[in-house]
Amino acid sequence: MKTILLTLIALCGVFTINAQAQGKEQAAVESAVQQLRLLMIDPDKGKLESIAANELSYGHSTGKLEDKKEFIEALTSGSSDFKTIDLTEQTISIVDNTAMVRHKLMAETANDGKPGTAKLAVLLVWVKQKGSWKLLARQAVKI
Repeated sequence: MKTILLTLIALCGVFTINAQAQGKEQAAVESAVQQLRLLMIDPDKGKLESIAANELSYGHSTGKLEDKKEFIEALTSGSSDFKTIDLTEQTISIVDNTAMVRHKLMAETANDGKPGTAKLAVLLVWVKQKGSWKLLARQAVKI
């Protein structure tokens, strides 16, 4: 009976530790998403380079695909210009060193100086590299 009780206590401890670790990683991914949102509104080349994985595949709702260099250039040049970005209905799922984030994105834009709006459903894929969450892939669709 003591053995069963001790085994149950040990299992509860393991589950608690795993849940705490998962919660910590989820908070870190949420922070990375928030940092990306702010950098898309107020781009900084160095910070964008550090948050994006070298293998980045960034898909727009129009079907246009950008690699890391093109993604950063579009934001820093103003060809992709976000004035505001609001994210809602966000979910985060983490498997090993990969996180999938889904949310709705509503934004005011001024791409190439032309005012507009964006209403998108977005999938972000983040990978943990050298202790930091990096954006590996993004795909958006119009809603």
